[in-house]
Formats: sequence, C-alpha cells, structure tokens
Amino acid sequence: MRRVIYFLFTNIAILIVLSTAMRVLGVEPYLNAHGLNYQSLLIFALVFGMGGSFISLALSKWTAKRISGAQVIKKPANETEGWLVRTVSELAAEAKIGMPEVAIFPSDDPNAFATGMSRNKSLVAVSSGLLRRMDREKVKAVLAHEVAHAANGDMITLALIQGVVNTFVLFLSRVIGHTVDRVVFKNERGHGPAFWVTTIVAEMVLAILASIIVFYFSRKREYRADSGASALVGKKPMIGALEALKASIRQPHLPDKLAAFGISGTKRRGLAALFATHPDLDDRIEALKRSDYPDYK
Repeated sequence: MRRVIYFLFTNIAILIVLSTAMRVLGVEPYLNAHGLNYQSLLIFALVFGMGGSFISLALSKWTAKRISGAQVIKKPANETEGWLVRTVSELAAEAKIGMPEVAIFPSDDPNAFATGMSRNKSLVAVSSGLLRRMDREKVKAVLAHEVAHAANGDMITLALIQGVVNTFVLFLSRVIGHTVDRVVFKNERGHGPAFWVTTIVAEMVLAILASIIVFYFSRKREYRADSGASALVGKKPMIGALEALKASIRQPHLPDKLAAFGISGTKRRGLAALFATHPDLDDRIEALKRSDYPDYK
C-alpha cells in the first residue's frame, strides 16, 4: 500500500503546483471572453493530467526514500543485509528484470513496498519490523511479491490509469465551473470568482471519486502480484506471509493516522471498501489456496 500512497501523494502535489503556476502566470489558453475552448481545454487536461502522473512516477523512488526513511543497501553491513540483497537478486533474475535497489526502512510494522519508473530500475524496500517478525521463508515470499509488482509493470500501469483519471478530473471540473458561472451566477463576460471556486471544489470532489477507480485497479494488481510471488517461491510461503500479516493486524503497531501506510489493513465494509488499496487478506489467502501453483519451489 505504501507504493500507492507515495504515488498518489506525489501525483496530487504535482497537479496542485502545476495548476497554481498556471493561474499565477495567467496561462489559461482554454479560457476566452466567450466561454471555454473545449479543444484547448482537452489538450490542457491531457498534458497536465498525463504529465503530472508520469512526473510523479519518475520521482517515485526519490519520494519513497524520503518519506519512509529507507536506506539503500549499497554494501551489506551484516549477514541479514547480505541475505536480503542475494535473495532479491535471485528473485529478480528468475523474474527476468534488472536488479532493483534494495533498502530497509525503520518501522516496527511488517511492511514492504516496491516502486520505480521501470521494471528494470525499481526499488524494493522492507521494514526493520518485517525482518524481525517473520522467518526468512515468509520474508522471501514478501520480497517475491514486491519483485512481481516490478516485473508486472504495476507502477507504469498505475501511472497510465492515474493520468487518464487526472485528465477527466481537470476537464470536467472546468466544465462544471463554467456551467455554474454562466447558468447559476449569470456571468456573461469572462469568468468570475464563481468559476474558480466551483472549479477547485469540483476538482477535489472528482479527484476523491476518481480515486475509487485507481484503488480498484490497485486491488486487482495485488492478486496478480500474489500469483507472481507464488510462481517464484510457491503458494505455501506466500500464504504463510499473508497469514503472518493478518496476525500482525491484531497487534497495536501504528496509530490510526499512519495505518494507511501499511502493507495490509483491517477489513473494510460498505463505502470504505471502495477506497481500500488492497483486497482483504482472507480473500487473497483463499484465492491462493484455490490456485494451481505448486506449494513450494
């Protein structure tokens, strides 16, 4: 889940900066005295929507390191770090991707994430708590899951989805702002404060609703990463790792406001389930039990 949160955080920050810069500089080519130039607006939304998404993807490794405090292992300082680097190297070779950077970040929670702009230039990071709380078979399964994310190109897929979502949010929010300004406030010349206020509010609301789409695809990619890990190490170790994560949820590790950054979370119901980046652990475990992957490799 850290991977998704970091990506969305950077993506939203870039969009805010770009939109603010455009307004400060007065560069709004889709606005004119007669209303909106829809062709120019679509180009603007496409450039900034897709551009913001891919800029955030390019910065994802740097952002993840800074936010999590992850330290890349450049030269193993102990046996555990040496084993970690060797294991990731073996998994990456089997998955036929370039060797990822390997890092450890300080956290008592058993967590891990993968990020990066391409499958051959990724970052795989694990928490210090994961290394302490799980045996090596389970840790290897978690590493295989993160390597599978990189091999599947999940961050690129997420960038494309987020870019399309951004485009629609930017386009529709301005159409809504224009409509309110003209129809409700009867502003027939230029665009008044109602346009800007409505546009900003619409952007926020549409961005929240659009995130449901991003989170839906994120949940689907988790099942695929579980399958990829099972192909690399067998389904029994992956099931064991998920069972260990499930047990850790019942232990008080992180405060509520930080719980969203974990690799797994408590079961969500109703509308809250739409905003979950990961499927329920029980569902993931059952999916693996029903799969045809070998128990061990």
